Amino acid sequence: DFLFFWGAVFLVTTTLVAFLKKENQELIPAKEETKGITDTYRLLFSIIKMPAVLTFCLLILTSKVGFSAADAVTGLKLVEEGVPKEHLALLAVPMVPLQIILPLIISKYTAGPKPLNTFYKAMPYRLLFGLEFAFLVWWAPKVKHEGGFPLYYYAAVVLSYALHQITLYSMYVAIMAFNAKVSDPLIGGTYMTLLNTVSNLGGNWPSTVALWLVDPLTVKECEGAQGHHTCATAAAAEV
Repeated sequence: DFLFFWGAVFLVTTTLVAFLKKENQELIPAKEETKGITDTYRLLFSIIKMPAVLTFCLLILTSKVGFSAADAVTGLKLVEEGVPKEHLALLAVPMVPLQIILPLIISKYTAGPKPLNTFYKAMPYRLLFGLEFAFLVWWAPKVKHEGGFPLYYYAAVVLSYALHQITLYSMYVAIMAFNAKVSDPLIGGTYMTLLNTVSNLGGNWPSTVALWLVDPLTVKECEGAQGHHTCATAAAAEV
């Protein structure tokens, strides 16, 4: 119902914008050096062949591997340990004002000549939060009681998530600022879109791999199993 309602709102508002919003004809934007889709892809290919861009793309494609498990799996593991989904969803509410304020604060530090310095400084702290999240998952069954989880556990989760958001947004804003800074103004839109797409891909593929690896890397024990059942595979666990 929630997704259906907001999906309908999204469709209605975007349709209204398409029909009712008129372009300002007075302001003629600077034309990029592209004529069509084929030219655009040729241009993108020529950009990505540049040694500096190629090296940078390799860096941002692999820079988030260390955070993949913490980012993608923590919430699922907390639910597995008994933390109600609705409680986890409610814990996301205090994060919203933080997510609005953080880019405004961080942008002051990324506006200088070296925006990636913020990215580098935030990285080790974000890696440490991987250990913090692992501790939260390990701690969950220890503090669980019949009534659920104590308030101090939820407070620890909220604080951990809030501090994690600071490191996450420091890296996100820094990479966006760097992409904007290095993009050639003549082909700014195409250049920035390429770098931002690679940056997004660099965050998504490690999370996908982390989720895929959860099952084979999880140690399982069978209760009351006959014979030598290790539950190592999905088929064995089902038996």
